[in-house]
Amino acid sequence: MDIKKLHITGIVLTAGLSGRMNSFKPLLKLNNGKTFIQNIVTKLAFVCDEIIVVTGFKSEKIEENLNAIEQNEKLIFVLNENYKSGMFTSLQAGLTNTKSKWYLYHFVDQPSLSLKFYFDFIKQIDIQFNWIQPTYNNRKGHPILFDNQVRELILQSSKNQTLREVTHDKSINKKFWECKTELIFQDIDTETDFINL
Repeated sequence: MDIKKLHITGIVLTAGLSGRMNSFKPLLKLNNGKTFIQNIVTKLAFVCDEIIVVTGFKSEKIEENLNAIEQNEKLIFVLNENYKSGMFTSLQAGLTNTKSKWYLYHFVDQPSLSLKFYFDFIKQIDIQFNWIQPTYNNRKGHPILFDNQVRELILQSSKNQTLREVTHDKSINKKFWECKTELIFQDIDTETDFINL
């Protein structure tokens, strides 16, 4: 498959309160001086045709932070006013007004994946599958690639559902890719997690 002909939309969720962190997670900085969200978006820009950033809490600060980076013309900001109702509502908000062949769904607390990871990840796209997920030692991680058919299932679901529940649908054909990096499990939820990072 010719990767250049794929239309991939990145979906990054930044809407939450970061309650356990005591700081606003998307705007925390790594050692390179860039925020979590800047690190993620900068790398996604190499493999995605557009990047939807779903905001909620402190939406203006997210937009201001990202407007300062290169390739910001690929960014589309979507405000989820219902963000307190959970992550699934943010995913639904991000998918509502877009039409793409593939979606790369990304959490904001995974800023350390390498650019090579993303290039290798999109090479796993295969029209026999509509859900592609990285694994390490057979354990599933994130981010996730899914196609427009899965998008439709997500949008048709109740806001009270979870993505895990949606994936029980028998029309979803999954491919698991052994990616050789534990960073697919990166989950920075607390101050201790950040210090360890």
